[in-house]
Amino acid sequence: MSTFKLQQFSVRQRDNAMKVCTDSLIFGALVPVNNVARVLDIGGGTGLLCLMAAQRGARHVTTVELIETSSQEAAYNVAQSPWHDCIDVINCDINHFTAQEPFDLIISNPPFFDNHLKNDDKVRNTARHTDTLSYRQLLEQAKSLLTPNGVIALLLPIHSLHAIDDIAQSIDLVISKQIDLVTTKGGTAKVAVIELVSSLSVNETIQSSVHSTLTVYDSHQQYSEQSTRLLQDFLLRFKQTL
Repeated sequence: MSTFKLQQFSVRQRDNAMKVCTDSLIFGALVPVNNVARVLDIGGGTGLLCLMAAQRGARHVTTVELIETSSQEAAYNVAQSPWHDCIDVINCDINHFTAQEPFDLIISNPPFFDNHLKNDDKVRNTARHTDTLSYRQLLEQAKSLLTPNGVIALLLPIHSLHAIDDIAQSIDLVISKQIDLVTTKGGTAKVAVIELVSSLSVNETIQSSVHSTLTVYDSHQQYSEQSTRLLQDFLLRFKQTL
């Protein structure tokens, strides 16, 4: 499917290695936008997450994408959307990115795989593997671009969370929330949405993060009540039935 159509915008994904998937849609609907002033999307891909953030009320969104063809496609998708005047698409390495003002919310669906076998598709490898952006680089750069009370939200595989937690603690970040995503009812979560904040901004009485589970499907292609509530303003199937 070269174009993924949603209720208020469409995502052309002809030139992007990583296509729109249910986990990314759930992530985009979960991150704490709450009408924040400035959002940064690291590794923007098709532009899906920045467009969802804009639809949810973010006043200005910047998306940074390393791969030129992906960045161009994201820019196209933004230009066709109702929020073209409040989203900036920048083609550069996030490690070299600077901003005049810090961000209230930083979101990223970063490369998942480290030390895994790769295929012959170089663009897909860059999108899927941590070679060009390690977890430490991601967190350190995100922290440097964050407001003192800001939030970093990531979609990550469950198996990487211990490593992320160790890195976070070493740079004075703490996981304040974790939502495990179970694809189908009765299954086991493989990915999770986490939120990180500065440990200096956390109330001393908070001893551990808020941990919950979200089930995406009750059965094959049957969205759960939780995911329906999250996606009802985005997916076309809900516009037809609600």
